Amino acid sequence: MSRAPNSGAPQPRKPVSRTPLWRAVVALCVVALSLYVALTQTARLGLDLRGGTHIVLETKDSPTVTADAASTDRALEVLRQRVDALGVAEPGIARSGEKRIIVELPGVQDPRKAAEVIGRTAQLTVHPVTGERPEPGGKKPAADGSRTLPDPDRPGNHLVLGPTVLSGVGVKDAEARLDQQTLAGWTVSLDFRDKAGDAWARVTGKAACAPQGAPERRVAITLDDKIISAPGVNPDVRCDVGITGGETQITGGFGQAEARDLAALVKGGALPVPVDIVEQRTVGPTLGADAIAASTEAALIGIALTALFITVVYRLLGALAALALALYGLISYAALVALGATLTLPGLAGFVLAIGMAVDANVLVFERAREEYLGRPGGRSTDLAEPVRTGFAKAWSAVIDSNVTTLLAAGLLFFFATGPVKGFGVTLCVGVLASMVTALVITRVLADFAVARPFVRRRPALTGIASTGRVRTWLARRDPDLVRHRRRWLGASALLVAVAVAGIVLRGLDFGVEFTGGRLVEYSTSRSVDADTARRAVSDAGFPRAVVQESGDGDITVRTERLTDDEQRRVLRALEEPGGKVTVERDELIGPSLGAELRQKALIALGIAVGAQLIYLSVRFRWTLAAAAVSAMVHDVLLVVGLFAWLGKPIDSVFLAAVLTVIGYSVNDTVVVFDRVREGRRRDPRADLAAVANRAVVQTLPRTVNTGMGALFILSALFVLGGDSLADFSLALIAGVVVGMASTVFTAVPIAVALERRNPAPPPSGRVERGAEAADAYSPLEARRRKERGTGAVV
Repeated sequence: MSRAPNSGAPQPRKPVSRTPLWRAVVALCVVALSLYVALTQTARLGLDLRGGTHIVLETKDSPTVTADAASTDRALEVLRQRVDALGVAEPGIARSGEKRIIVELPGVQDPRKAAEVIGRTAQLTVHPVTGERPEPGGKKPAADGSRTLPDPDRPGNHLVLGPTVLSGVGVKDAEARLDQQTLAGWTVSLDFRDKAGDAWARVTGKAACAPQGAPERRVAITLDDKIISAPGVNPDVRCDVGITGGETQITGGFGQAEARDLAALVKGGALPVPVDIVEQRTVGPTLGADAIAASTEAALIGIALTALFITVVYRLLGALAALALALYGLISYAALVALGATLTLPGLAGFVLAIGMAVDANVLVFERAREEYLGRPGGRSTDLAEPVRTGFAKAWSAVIDSNVTTLLAAGLLFFFATGPVKGFGVTLCVGVLASMVTALVITRVLADFAVARPFVRRRPALTGIASTGRVRTWLARRDPDLVRHRRRWLGASALLVAVAVAGIVLRGLDFGVEFTGGRLVEYSTSRSVDADTARRAVSDAGFPRAVVQESGDGDITVRTERLTDDEQRRVLRALEEPGGKVTVERDELIGPSLGAELRQKALIALGIAVGAQLIYLSVRFRWTLAAAAVSAMVHDVLLVVGLFAWLGKPIDSVFLAAVLTVIGYSVNDTVVVFDRVREGRRRDPRADLAAVANRAVVQTLPRTVNTGMGALFILSALFVLGGDSLADFSLALIAGVVVGMASTVFTAVPIAVALERRNPAPPPSGRVERGAEAADAYSPLEARRRKERGTGAVV
C-alpha cells in the first residue's frame, strides 16, 4: 500500500485577510463619530416645524438702478439691519439666485407687520415746502424730486414740495424716543452726518424766513412718496441760520411700535432697488409641534413594525439588520446635523421613508445569501460564512444601481424644489447614502461575526438563510410562468393608464397655490364649524369665489387667487362669529410669477428625471432594458397622478416630491430584476430571454415582497399618524410602491421581452467567449471594462 507523496508534509496556511478587521474598524469609527455629533449638536428645525414666517422677496429694476446680483446684495444688507431691528431671535436672511432674498423669522405670527417693515423701499427724503393747493399733483416726481403730496396735518390739502435737499443716506443714526419735556409723545430722533447736517441747517434757515403760518415755513420729510411729517420751523430759529447741531426730531403722533419701526427703517437705509413679495408662508407654533409629535410617533411605530417583520423573516440576520437600521437612523441624523441641513416637515418624512428604503439593501443581500446556501451542489452544510460573503458580493451591483436611481430623483428635488420640499431632497440623499454604508459595512460586520460563532454554525436554521421562506416555497411549488401571458399583462397596464388619463382629462388636476399662485390660509376655531357655514361666512365677507374646505382636526382652509393681509384679517373676523376664537395655523402666499416658475421647474424636473434614468440605465444595461424600465416608470407616474385626479387631491410641491420618489422606487425595483436577467444571460447566452426573465422575476419576487412590506409599514404609519400635512404625501407613495412592485413584473419585463424580440442583441461571433459577449451586450459598461482589461478573447 503506497502513500501519497506529500501526505506527511505540512499544508501551507492560508493567509488571513485583514479586510474584515478594517471593515469593523471603519464601522466602529462611523458609529462613534455619529454618536458624538448627535450628542453634542442639535438639528436646525425649519419654520414649518417650529413656527414662524418665511418671506421670499424679488428685487425689481428702478428708474436709476438695475436689479442684479450686486444690487440684490446691497438690498440684502439693508434688510439684515431691518430684521435685526425687529428683535427676532435667530432670524435667517440669504440671497437665492440673482434677484431673490429669503427671509426667515422664527416665532413671527403676524406676516403683515413683518412685510411692512421688511418690504418697504424706505426712501427717506427732505424737501422745502413751496406752497399748497387742494388738488393732487402728478403721480411721478420730477427729475429733481419736486412733487405734490397729501398734507398729513390737513386732510384734503396738498403740499407742493421743492427739490430734494437731503436723503436717508445723510442720516447717521435714528432712535425712537419718548419726549417727556414737551409731551409730544413718541418721536424719532435723527443724527445727521457732517454735510447732511449743513443741508438741514440751510433748508430750515430758508424756511425760517417765511412768515408765521405760511406753508413755506414748513419742511416736509417723506418716506416712500408719503409725507410722514411736515413740521413748521419754530419762531426762535433765525432766518438763513436754521437748525444747527446736526440733529432733529420727526414728530407725527407716533405710537411706540410705530416710532420704533420708523427708526429701524431710517437707520437701515433705503433699499437700492424696490422689492416685491413673491412668496410668504406662516406656520403657527402648535401646528409645527403637532407635526413633530405625529411624525415621531409614526416613525417609531413604522420602524418597530419593519424591524419585527425582517426579524421574523430572516431571524438572526434580520435582528442584526434591525440593529443596523437603528444605527442607520443615528448615522443619517448625525450627517444632517453635521451638514447644517434644516429639517423640514417633508424632510422629516424623507428621513422616515429612507429608513423603510434602507431595508432594501439588507433584503437583497439576505435573499442572495439564502439562494447561495440552498443551491450548493453538495447540499446544506454548517459553512455559513461563504454564502453570506457571496451574497454581499453578488448583491453589490444591484444595490449600487438601485440606489443611484433614487439619488438621481432626490438630487432633482434639491435643485428644482423650493422651500420645505428642498429639505426632503436633502434628507433622502443623505438617507440613501447612509443606508448603503449601513447595509454594506455595518450589517456585513455584524453578519460575519454572527455566522462565525460555533453556536450559530451548529444551528444554520437560526440565521434565516437555511430556510426557503414562505414566498419562495410557494413559488417553488407553483412554478409560475408569469412572462407567458405578457400580452395580457400589457393590455391590463394599458387599460389602467387609459383610466388614469381619463381622470386627468375629465376631472382635471387640482393644482396647489405653489403652481397657480394665490393664497391659502388655514384657520383653527375654538368651536366646530362645518365647511358650508364657513363658506357662507367667507362669502359674506366679500369673497364669494374663495375655495373653503375642512382640513385636519376641524380646521378650515380658505384659498383665493388674491388676498391682501388686511383682507385676510377680514376673513378671520368673519369666521369668529360661527367659530369663536380663530387663530391662523398656516398661511401661504405665492405670487403669480413664482407659481408659473414653479410649474415650469416641476415639468423640467420630471423631464430630466426620465432622461437621466434612461441615460444611466442605458449605460448599465442594454438600451432595450433601459427603455422598458423607463416605460414602466412613466406608467407608474401616470397611475399615481390619475389617482389624485380622480380623488380630487391637490397637486403641489409635496406631491412633486412624492412623484419623484416614486420614480426612484419604480426604477429601483426594475433594476433588481434586470440585474438578474443580465446575470442569467452571462451564464447562458443562447437561452430564451422570456425564460431567463421569468426565472429572474421568480428569483427576485421574495425580495420585492419583503422590501415592499418594509416600505409600506413606514408609509402606512405616516398616513395614519402623520397628520393632514403628510396624508396626501403618504398616499401617493403607498400607491407608487404598490404600483411599482406590480409594474416591474407586469409592465417592465413584458416590454423588455417584446423589444428584445424585435431588436435582439448581436449574436456571438468569431472566437470571443459566448458568455463574455452576452454580458457585453446587456451591459455596455461591462463591455468597456472587459475591453480595457483585454480579457475578452480566447487565445
